Amino acid sequence: MRVYPEQLGRHLSPLAQCYCLFGDEAWLIESARGQLLEAARTQGFEERISLEQENSFNWQDLENEWLAMSLFASRRIIELTLPQAKPGAEGSAMLANLMAQPNPDLLLIVRGPKLASEQTNSKWFKALDKAGIYLPCNTPEGQQFNRWLEGRIQAHRLQLQPDAKALLTSLYEGNLLAAEQALQLLALLTQGRTVGAAELEQYFEDQSRFNVFQLADALLNNQQDRAAHMLAQLRAEGTAMPIVLWAIFRELTTLLTLKSATEARESLAPLWSKLRIWDKRKPMYDGALRRLSLNQIEAMLALSSQLELKLKQRGEEDWTLLMHLCLLFDPNAHQRLIAVHD
Repeated sequence: MRVYPEQLGRHLSPLAQCYCLFGDEAWLIESARGQLLEAARTQGFEERISLEQENSFNWQDLENEWLAMSLFASRRIIELTLPQAKPGAEGSAMLANLMAQPNPDLLLIVRGPKLASEQTNSKWFKALDKAGIYLPCNTPEGQQFNRWLEGRIQAHRLQLQPDAKALLTSLYEGNLLAAEQALQLLALLTQGRTVGAAELEQYFEDQSRFNVFQLADALLNNQQDRAAHMLAQLRAEGTAMPIVLWAIFRELTTLLTLKSATEARESLAPLWSKLRIWDKRKPMYDGALRRLSLNQIEAMLALSSQLELKLKQRGEEDWTLLMHLCLLFDPNAHQRLIAVHD
């Protein structure tokens, strides 16, 4: 059954046997996946198995997982990634066969790229569609984007005038991840105030001039002198600390995701696309991942949480502590500075 991503919330209780997330919009796929995993957790699905159709993939592994009993007597989730959405003859037969063996203690989540009519008319897809729900996660355009944007504005409890919404549409149509990040930042800055296009224009002009993203790049490259100079300049120009902290926190959460995958010996290939990290920026992240341990990244996130609490609870902008956070992008600084804040 075809269901659009914004309608998914109505189809989570009870969960269907399988959900197919296919499309060219990574943000929609990950958002839908997050909703599914949360709903599954509340319904007793605790174990999760991830499979990806690579060159050496054995379809028998999927059947074995389908028929296996849980080690922890809990319901299980199987995530299957089809990078080309082409399971082949063996995979097609396997998927059709498994869908003919319904199991209420299993949830199958299948992910892949945008489907062509040749694929949606195939036997394997029809078997999945009949047994579950198909979510076409394609980049919305025109009125579809406007409806998506309106939904996200409501989710963030933003009060935006019509001209402000029109400005956001002109800036971000076609880039849902950037739009979502902008809305997160606006929610932090506006605190429930009604905002018009004039204020947004001023904000975007300021953001371009102060360029917190250049600071983030300097930190990823461990250019400490450059980062210190830029942070001082941002402060001198009156940049709100929440903007700077937001940019750094975003990079830290990205590093945490990548480092966790590396520690689990998982491929980073699907994450580059999911996190919208283009080829020219990959060397910066690779360098930071080689430099920093998982424990160090987690310690930096804990320190950023301290900064956020000071801002939200006491309205205190602690630029010294923020400087310490920046210094921690150099692993040699951890032993020195973390001890100061323990």
